[in-house]
Amino acid sequence: MRILIIEDDRETADYLRKGLAENGHVVDHAPTGPQGLAMALESIYDALIVDRMLPGLDGLSVIQALRKEQVKIPVLILSALGQVNDRVRGLKAGGDDYLVKPFAFSELLARMEALGRRATPEEKVVTTLGLADLEMDLLARTVTRADRPIDLQPREFRLLEYLMRHAGQVVTRTMLLESVWDYHFDPQTNVIDVHISRLRAKIDKGFDEPLLHTVRGAGYTLREPA
Repeated sequence: MRILIIEDDRETADYLRKGLAENGHVVDHAPTGPQGLAMALESIYDALIVDRMLPGLDGLSVIQALRKEQVKIPVLILSALGQVNDRVRGLKAGGDDYLVKPFAFSELLARMEALGRRATPEEKVVTTLGLADLEMDLLARTVTRADRPIDLQPREFRLLEYLMRHAGQVVTRTMLLESVWDYHFDPQTNVIDVHISRLRAKIDKGFDEPLLHTVRGAGYTLREPA
């Protein structure tokens, strides 16, 4: 699943990101309510984990704003507020599940998987991605272009998945470091350049139209041929 964590506590967010990534999920993080709302409104996520106490806009307000915009992404509310009336308020605000801090990660993972299973047909978890003649099967972990198999290493697969989920957008080095490498700082290496170069050679070499482009001074973008 593609999961967005809206959580202002960096330690908790890092813990969740690492655990979910290790279980095969793609994870993004927003540290404030307004940023989380803006990212969730893109509707590219299969599920959200939302803390109640957030700077700028509290978690319940984020959820209410999403439901007002008819965004039906399943939401797990994460909160230190664990009284019955707190849980009831969270569910009435539009949350689908409620987990009290501190929590066991195994329980959180099980609850997230349950949310994915409960999704309506219109909200089914995305299992394939496509752009032009490039196709990615997230379950089989395969990639093809013009029906030609492309062999990718695990990190290359994760990099391409992130780029495909953000197709048409400029993706910065910071975004890639945090989402693909789980770095929260720039290690000042050419690791991204090396992987982008390898990925470009695999998905573009031998084809008439390139899909992966470098945006000088900004980052990279995967887009449809002009």
